[in-house]
Amino acid sequence: MAHMHSTLARGRIAVLAFAFALPLLGSVPGAAMGAEALALKRVMLSTGGVGYFEYEATITGNAELSLIVRLDQVDDVLKSIVVFDEKGGAASIGLAGREPLSQIFRGLPIKARDFASPAALLNALQGAKVRTSGPRQIEGRLIRVVAETQRLGQGGGTITRHRVSVMTERGLEQFILEEAGSLRFVDPGLQAKINAGLDAIANHRLRDRRTIHIATTGEGQRTIRVGYVVGVPLWKASYRLTLPNDDAKGHLQGWAVIENMSGKDWNGVELTLVSGNPVTFRQALYTAYYVDRPEVPVEVMGRILPRPDTGAVGAVPGQAAIEGDFRQQGRLGEIRGGRADAARGLARKSKSSADFEKKPRSRAFAQERLEAGMMRDVVSEPVSRSVANMLPARAEATEALSQVVFRLPMGVTIKAGHSMMTPIIDRELPAERLAYYQPGTHPRHPLAAVILTNDTKTGLPPGALTLYERAGAKGATGYLGDAQMNGLPAGEERIVSYALDGKTRIDREVKRRQTIAKGKILHGVFELTYLEQQSTTYRVKAPAREDRRLLFEHPRTPGWTLAKPPEKETKLTDKHYRIRYRIEKGREASFEVVLERPRLSKIVLNGLSTAQLVGYAKTGKLDDGLRQAFARMAELKRQVESQEHRLKRATEDQQEIFKDQKRIRDNLYRIPRNTDLHRRYLTKLDAQENKLERTLKEIEAAKKDVDRTKKALADYIGKLKL
Repeated sequence: MAHMHSTLARGRIAVLAFAFALPLLGSVPGAAMGAEALALKRVMLSTGGVGYFEYEATITGNAELSLIVRLDQVDDVLKSIVVFDEKGGAASIGLAGREPLSQIFRGLPIKARDFASPAALLNALQGAKVRTSGPRQIEGRLIRVVAETQRLGQGGGTITRHRVSVMTERGLEQFILEEAGSLRFVDPGLQAKINAGLDAIANHRLRDRRTIHIATTGEGQRTIRVGYVVGVPLWKASYRLTLPNDDAKGHLQGWAVIENMSGKDWNGVELTLVSGNPVTFRQALYTAYYVDRPEVPVEVMGRILPRPDTGAVGAVPGQAAIEGDFRQQGRLGEIRGGRADAARGLARKSKSSADFEKKPRSRAFAQERLEAGMMRDVVSEPVSRSVANMLPARAEATEALSQVVFRLPMGVTIKAGHSMMTPIIDRELPAERLAYYQPGTHPRHPLAAVILTNDTKTGLPPGALTLYERAGAKGATGYLGDAQMNGLPAGEERIVSYALDGKTRIDREVKRRQTIAKGKILHGVFELTYLEQQSTTYRVKAPAREDRRLLFEHPRTPGWTLAKPPEKETKLTDKHYRIRYRIEKGREASFEVVLERPRLSKIVLNGLSTAQLVGYAKTGKLDDGLRQAFARMAELKRQVESQEHRLKRATEDQQEIFKDQKRIRDNLYRIPRNTDLHRRYLTKLDAQENKLERTLKEIEAAKKDVDRTKKALADYIGKLKL
């Protein structure tokens, strides 16, 4: 909890020494025999799911106080308990352990089961020295208790008696336990252990409660305060907003719903409500934890197990000087001395804290600490009467760095398990009615909504909001609907939607298009910037008899900017643009919302075809210099393609000649020599060789022309810088 009352802060915060063993409480010199009563005086509830409870008692001198808490709250109490004592300090805080009875009885000579009956207890303590009173007075050591069943005469049934055997100085003697006047253990130490076992059983029986004992030391009469933080139900805020017919301010009434689930009545307590999100957590401090330790074998005389040597190095230069410096400063003892020195250091810090707390404080000082987000000091006034006996007054609101505090001006009385409502705001706030279009909620109709502006000095916590409408100063009040209101910081506004506006109809149409925005050429690369646009056209039809002020919620898309309407005319949320639009009754109108984003494309010019180059040369989206460059590149590209086509034809002719020559050679191989057909094939083969020579020359020339035209294109592209 970030805030406490100044009456707490004036006393010094005592250093607490937690002791779980109850006998330690009796070690405080001069402690009062009876436990003083702690009365609940202050309660602070937080929307973080925790509550601060502060108790108060008036004591004199050394005293012991007791506080009963639920078992499920003990962890939180141990984590957060704080004691404020103006003229004294806490010596110890103790409570019964959480361990099972088997753990509690570990140090006792008896077990919990031995208290099942007197006979079971005596048998468990065989050998103990006892003394009886009554008709026979016997003193000796217990041997055994044996049950005997006797039958009563005349059909009276049976009765069980217990015979006790005791070894005395005179020898073995027996007596009937039920006939003895009394039986006591002679050893006072044994009697104390039996009493401790009975105390443990009694304390363990309270399974859902634990009593915390606080031992304090001090002088004179003084007031001591004990506070702690535990988990509690959330307090809830709910609001009612009454709207007039015009657009004047609406009347906002806010209530806090409080539940007392602490198990104790609140009688005239000072109640403070905190709206914020503090860091809270639980820790199992009431659970015993054991550290796993390695097991080392027991050393037997004669067994030697030297530690293996791993070598040695020279001492670090200056080590002795360093230790000497620590000794001179008195710090080496604190580092090596363990808990004693640490305790002395803590005592020094506590003294400094006490000196600080003793300084006079004022309301101005408390306000400065409040504004800094530190502990809030509020001077409490005496409680004169409870809320149960009067109409609740509005809470006093104060805003801190991370939360809003509502302090009720007078005491509050709530019985355990009961609830109550108390006002936290009751005033007029600026309220503007409009139609709020959220496509995700309804695609055709807007929501009836109100823009609520918080012009107060403090924020308002989130809560449910019920809206009413008042017709004139004395007109009837009608119910409009419910809404959810998120937290409303001071100076900000929130839209609360409470109904569907079926009188207003909205249609929308979404289109996408892409245009060339600009381009440039550098180092043979054409950088082309496209402009992608997403256009949404909203068509609105107003009611026949009512004007409409509309607020459109248009989605924001990462990487896109608002081109129409201008962004300065809108408001932004984390995911939407909020765009205002007004339409007169009975009219139909439309407006456009345009989002756009640039998209960069890099194209290697050598990889473009002639058709692509011609296309860029003819587009009107590029400047004249770029279009002329693309036209020249298209011309050079045609020359390259022409020479490549010429080379391709020559190469194809060569392949045809190769195929024809292969056919002729195959025929010559099969036809007999010196025949007319053989001579004919030889003549044709000679003609093909001549043609091949001409084709090879054509290929060579075509290759040179291809290289020349490609080089001309590459040189031109390489020199471009547009």
